[in-house]
Parts: sequence; C-alpha cells; structure tokens
Amino acid sequence: MRPSGMSKAATMEIPINGNGDSRTLAEDDGLEQVSGDLQQVMVSGPNLNETSIVSGGYGGTAEGIIPTSSIKGSDMHHSDSSQSMSADQAARGIAVEKFDVMKKWGLNTYKCTKQMLSERFGRGSRTVDLELEAQIEVLRDTKRKYENVLRLARALTNHFYSMVQTQHALGDTFADLSQKSPELRDEFGYNAETQKLLCKNGETLLGAINFFVASINTLVNKTMEDTLMTIKMYENARLEYDAYRADLEELSLGPRDAVTMARIEAAQQQYQAQKDKYERLRSDVTIKLKFLEENKVKVMHKQLLLFHNAISAYFAGNQQQLEQTLKQFNIKMKPPGADKPSWLEDQ
Repeated sequence: MRPSGMSKAATMEIPINGNGDSRTLAEDDGLEQVSGDLQQVMVSGPNLNETSIVSGGYGGTAEGIIPTSSIKGSDMHHSDSSQSMSADQAARGIAVEKFDVMKKWGLNTYKCTKQMLSERFGRGSRTVDLELEAQIEVLRDTKRKYENVLRLARALTNHFYSMVQTQHALGDTFADLSQKSPELRDEFGYNAETQKLLCKNGETLLGAINFFVASINTLVNKTMEDTLMTIKMYENARLEYDAYRADLEELSLGPRDAVTMARIEAAQQQYQAQKDKYERLRSDVTIKLKFLEENKVKVMHKQLLLFHNAISAYFAGNQQQLEQTLKQFNIKMKPPGADKPSWLEDQ
C-alpha cells in the first residue's frame, strides 16, 4: 500500500498535454442586449389598465381612440418573446451541463486508460494491498471450485432423478405382470414392492440433494457474486486513485508559475476525492470478505452434514434415518400427487 503522501517521482512515461482545465463558454451579448431592451420596453410601456385614449371631449369623434386590443396585442408579443428567450436560455443551460458531464467523463476515461496501459507495460506504479489482494484471489479461486461442486451436484440430481423415474416405471410393470402371470405372481410382486420402496427413498434423497443444490447456488451466485461486485468497484476506484495520483505527481515536477499552481491545486482536490473513495471501498471489501467467510463456513457446515447423512442413509437402506435427516434440516417434501418432475422445478 502506498503512503497517503505524494510520491517523489512520477513513473508514467506517456505525456499529458492538458490536465483537465476547461475553458468557459462565451456569453451571448446579443441575447443580453435583447433582454435589456425588452425590459426597458415593458417598464416604459403604456398603462394597460386604461381602456382607451380619447383626444376629444364627450361626444367627440372616435378618430383619437386607440383600441385596447392593439395595446394587449403588443404586450402579448413581448410576452411571447420573453418566454421564447427563457426557453432558449434553459436549453442552453442544459446543453452546457451535458457538455461538462461529457468532458469530465472523457478526461477521467483518458487518465484511467493511460494509467492502465502504463501499469500493463511496466512503466507506472500502482497501489497494492498485498493482504487484501491475496484474500480476493482466494475468494475467486473458491468461487470457481464451488461452481464446479454446484455443476456436479446438479448432474447428480438429473441422473438420480432419471433412475428414480425408471424404478417407478419398473415397479409399475412388475405389479402389472404380477396380476397377469399367476405362476410368477409372488416373484413379480416382491420385486414390484422393492422398486416402489427404492423409488420412495430415492424421492426423499432427491429432496435432500435439491436442498443442497439450492443452498450452494445461493452462496455462489448471490452471496459471493455480491462481494465480487464490490471488489470490482474497489478495483476501479484503485485505478482512478492511481491515475489522479500520477497526474498530480507529474504536475508537481513541472514549473511553478501561477497557471501551473492553479492546476496543481485542482489536481490535489481531485486526488483527495479519489483517495477517499478508494479507502472507503477498500474498507467495504474488507468487511464483506470477513462476513462472507463466516457465512460460507456456517452454510457449508450445515449442507455438507446434510449431504453426508442423506447419502449414507439411502445407500444403507435406512429409510427411517433418511426421513429423520430431512426433518432435522426442515426440508419439506413435495405433496403426493403433485406434477412431476418434483425436484427439478426449483433449480
């Protein structure tokens, strides 16, 4: 792990021509002039409360009357112009905001890409937490192994389900032949009973294996995956942190004029923000790895005990122990008469 202070030398060799400083957009002087003129017209305009302006006395001619509609029409024209200008200003503000977002994203992408290439070609330094990275590698290796266990357990479930279905069909066939073959009734009869018993015990074992598969699937594809997503965010934050750190180091080696000092100050603020983000995510990863390990041990202890007891009881022919195993782990069997297949639907 690199110290929180600044490194003495920049390690990247790819030059940067700019450091993220942006030029301000020029204001539209013509638009401001039109707005000022409009305000002046609205202030010095006629009194809209008057209904008419009469040049003569009572009973005079209507030649000096200015209709109110003409005054209102002029005011509506100015109002429409004001609304149009407000809409233009709002659109301009949105466009400037989007441009700033795209500019920041582009600069950040450039810095991170430069840092990534620099690390890949051995020219740049990277922040390393040896203990944390070792734990992350162990997690990834554990996830690969557990995924293999999950794949094999699902294959076992599929094969065993096919065997149970075959036993069920064979038992029905033996029972039918027992009724239609008087000379072999007893032989077909006890074979039919044996297959039905094996089928029943097989369905009980399938219930245990299915529960085992569902628990491993949750552990691998939800719990572990959630931790790996946080790790991915942490690795991205580490890359950004090193990119802004290298940028600040490079600026610090340059001249110390007024412009450069302003850029260094801005780079220092960006560096500090990335450092805080990096340290926060590193703490999150450490905590999640700890809780994941505790949860994994607890879950696997229960599931491996279930798997062992169920398999042992089935192949020992101990139906009572097999059923007791399911009760011990609170596994509910599917009600009789439900649609088949019974134990593959939840996978």
